[in-house]
Order: sequence, then structure tokens, then C-alpha cells
Amino acid sequence: MERVYIFDTTLRDGGQTKGVDFSFADKIAISEALDDIGIDYIEGGWPGANPTDDKLFSSPPKLKFSKFVAFGMTRRPNTSAANDPGLSAVLNGHSDSVCLVGKTWDFHVDKALNISLDENIKMIGDSIGEVINRDKEALFDCEHFFDGYKHNKSFAIDCINAAVEAGSKWVVLCDTNGGTLPDEIGEIIEEVKTKIPNAPLGIHCHNDAGTAVANSMAAIKAGVRHVQGTINGLGERCGNADLISLIPNLVLKMNFETGIKKENLTKLKHLSRLVDDRLNRPPNFNQPYVGEAAFAHKGGLHASGVQKDSRSYEHIEPELVGNQRSFVVSDQTGKSNIVARLKEVGVEFDQNDKRLNSLIDTIKENEFKGFSYDTAEASFELMARRTLGKVPDYFVIGRFRVMDERRFNAKGELAVESEASVTLNIGGQAFHEVAIGNGPVNAVDSALRKALSKIYPSLNSVSLVDYKVRIIDSGSGTEATTRVLIECEDSNNNRWRSVGLSTNIIDASVMALYDALTWKLLTLGTKPVAPAN
Repeated sequence: MERVYIFDTTLRDGGQTKGVDFSFADKIAISEALDDIGIDYIEGGWPGANPTDDKLFSSPPKLKFSKFVAFGMTRRPNTSAANDPGLSAVLNGHSDSVCLVGKTWDFHVDKALNISLDENIKMIGDSIGEVINRDKEALFDCEHFFDGYKHNKSFAIDCINAAVEAGSKWVVLCDTNGGTLPDEIGEIIEEVKTKIPNAPLGIHCHNDAGTAVANSMAAIKAGVRHVQGTINGLGERCGNADLISLIPNLVLKMNFETGIKKENLTKLKHLSRLVDDRLNRPPNFNQPYVGEAAFAHKGGLHASGVQKDSRSYEHIEPELVGNQRSFVVSDQTGKSNIVARLKEVGVEFDQNDKRLNSLIDTIKENEFKGFSYDTAEASFELMARRTLGKVPDYFVIGRFRVMDERRFNAKGELAVESEASVTLNIGGQAFHEVAIGNGPVNAVDSALRKALSKIYPSLNSVSLVDYKVRIIDSGSGTEATTRVLIECEDSNNNRWRSVGLSTNIIDASVMALYDALTWKLLTLGTKPVAPAN
């Protein structure tokens, strides 16, 4: 088995997707998930480009396997690599590796940079050399390589040589416009390898012709051993090569070794959903390998064939990638995935436990309503433990009221103030608290904490760090069902997520808050307050 190295660009390329904006919390969570599954390289972003990436590269994620990569471009013309402020910002970030992009199409050098071809080649060599001088691993992205190679072969080859001679670990050939087809990709790479036999080549494909995954596979078949892509094919215009499809193709179909062990392929669906949920995007129902329809069979010939032998209409076993087979008519659901997911959160169920069937039915019913447990692990664990009868009633939320006032203050400035009142029952004792907040959800959260902190002071360390709202049935207008996903963090930097669903956004938020705080008390081993005699 030959080794192929996976380079994820979701947090940088994916951030160029229309409607996508990663928060710092998003980038940390996704980086940790990519590291957990075994991605070799994680490109976090461009230090110096925006405050989020500046914060990320000053406080990078704690990774166990993956190399964290800073992205940037080669030095500017008519300056040295050591004195270029943009390049310095990239090199000063906390990263294991640095990936620099440079021009390899003479058309761009002439028209965009307005410099000589020789100067462009020097910019590549100087910049890669400066990365090496800073004791970091260097990678070079050959921007518009395939268009450039078809227009001026010798210049494109000279650009590769400049990066290799300067010490670049990988030289990545980019189909930046996404218009090259698989046969062209393979032919050009075979030519390049005859001209530079020892060049450590990578591939980076955009999906403008709908062939990014196919192009990447053609490149690997031609000898490339480093491949770049994004989760769910995120990226500018039509997106990038989708790693969720590409990874199982490499491992299961082409028999390549990657940093992702076969047993970790079962996390692919969860990873795909995590990214969608973080971005508040609906999952692609028909996505290969991990979509809900990927192994769904409707009544008739297909369903009958699959029940006799799954190979008749399925190219792999769905469990290999964390998915499951379903029959639209009978709506069968296997227990194995549920049991595996329960083990991940520390809940043990016997396959023959009748309560497991009840839990599966509840999950199916709730997800039909609009709940999503793929990333709301706290709510999922609580639901499972409640099925076992192992979650104490730490507190009961009685009633809450929220008032918003929109007015002009003494300075004539428009201000909106939210006030919430909450009634709780803790161990038979009634509490009523009022709080002012920056918005209705913050006001309710503050009122809850005022009451709970008197009895459970450990909750003072909990803070709400992310809050996402998604409309489930958009056709219902303002009466639509709303799903709220919140993320909390404690003083030890532990994070967990919970979910709520209601036609009332405040009610959905309160449900998610209730699960988040209950889960924290449960994991701390807190004993509920006993009712007074």
C-alpha cells in the first residue's frame, strides 16, 4: 500500500464559500475533529488577513496527529522575503507548516503582477527559502498550474524547480479555474514527472466542471501522493474536491494508505454533519457516502434485492463510513450505529436491551421533527441516559417571561434592552430571578444562572460561546419551527453542545440551555438537592 497525504483546506478555501463565515470557535472545533479522524495537514487560514485568523494562529488548536498549516503568498516584487510584512505575518503565526501560493501561469505574471518571469521565479525560491530558515515545513501551491502549463510549459516547470530547489516538502499543482478534465490532469502530471522525476507533487482541484474528485483521483493514479480538498466540497464558486468522497475512494476503492485508519472512516458522516451544523447549513441529502439518501432504498425491486444481498444495489457497506441502510417504505434503522455512538459518549447498551428500541424510535421521531444530534452530543447523551433512568432532576424550569424595549437613551441613541424573569424549582424550593441581557436569550441565560449559582456554584465556570439558529420549515414563514444549537465552555476549556426545537425561538433556546447546564452537573457527578422535609 502506497501512502497518500491528505491536506484539508476547509478553514481557508471553505471560508471563501458564499454565505460561509467561520468563527474562532468553529475553526477550533473543526480542527479538532479533523485531527481526531487522522487528516495529515489542516490549513487554518491566513495570518494577518483578518482578526479571526490572527486569534487562531496566536491560540492554535491542540492537535495530536495533524500538522497545523498557515497559508500565505510569496513575497512581493522588489523586496526581500525577510522584510515582506505580509510574509512575516504568516511566518510569525504558531504553525507547524507554511503553505505559500505563487503564480505559475505567465499570463498572470504579465497581466496581474506586471513583472518579469525571472522575478516571479526568484520570488518563489526566496519565499520558500525563508520558510525553511524559520525552521518550518514549506509547501508551495502552484496557482493556475494546468492553464499555465498548457500555455508555457517551460515557465511552469521552472516554477516547480524553484520551489523544490528551495526545499519545499510538497509542490501542489492547482487547477484553480476548475476547468481541466481528468484525462488532461493525468497526461500533464505524467509529463511533469518525466521532466522532474523526484518532484514531490500534490494536487489541488476546484469543481467548476464538476470533476474535482475525479481530477484528484486521476492525479493520484498518475503518481501524485499529496491531495488537497475540503469537507463537503466547500469552496469558492463551485467548491473544491470533496474529501468526504475522496477519502473513502482512496482507502476503499484504490487501496491507498492514508493517515486515516479504516476504523476511523466510520467518523466521516459525523465529520460531514459537524461542519454543516457549525455553518448552519442543511446537509446534502444526496451526498455520496454520507448523505441520508446514499444507502436509502424505496419499495420495489431495489429494496427486495438489497434485503437478499446488499451488494446488489450498494457499492460498499454503509457502516464503513458511519452511514446506515434505510428503506423508505419500512423505515428500518440498524442498531449498530446507535450503539457505537452511545459508546462514544460513555453510555453502554446491550444490543438486546428492549429500551434500545425505544431510544431508536425516539431518535427517529425527534429527527423527523427537526432535532439534530450529530453535533449536539450533550443532548444526545442526556436522552440516552434518560431512557435508562439515570438523569437526576437537578432543577425544573417553571415559567419564563421576556420583554424587549426599544427606545432612545439620554444621548439620543437608539437602544434595545431585554429583560427576562425566570421561575425555577430546585429541590422543592422556588426561585424567581430577573436579569437584563444583551438580547432575550442572554437575558434568560443570566436569570437562570442567578438562581442556579446559589445552589450549584460549579455552573459559574460555564459560559455560552456559540449560538446558532436554523429554520426547519422555511415555508411556514414566521410560524416556522426553529432549531437552536448552543455551545458551552468551562474554565478547563472543555466544550459541549446541546439542541432545542420549538416554534418559539426563546423556548428552543431555553431547552438547549437546560440540557447544557444539566449535562455539566451530571458530568461533574453533582448530587441533586434533596427536597426539604
